[in-house]
Amino acid sequence: MNSESSRAERERQARLRTALRENLKRRKSQAKGRSGRAIVTPEDDAAALSAGENEGDASHRER
Repeated sequence: MNSESSRAERERQARLRTALRENLKRRKSQAKGRSGRAIVTPEDDAAALSAGENEGDASHRER
């Protein structure tokens, strides 16, 4: 029985090792995806500012 339990333990360790390796790959991939930066152009900034000004005007009219 001892050899059977040690075999089961080795199989368990192998499964855990594989699962951890896959988890690490997935987490690296996720981190790589998050590290990409968006490119913001001056036109984007101007559009965001004008949208913010329009929203501010609307809120003043409602009050």
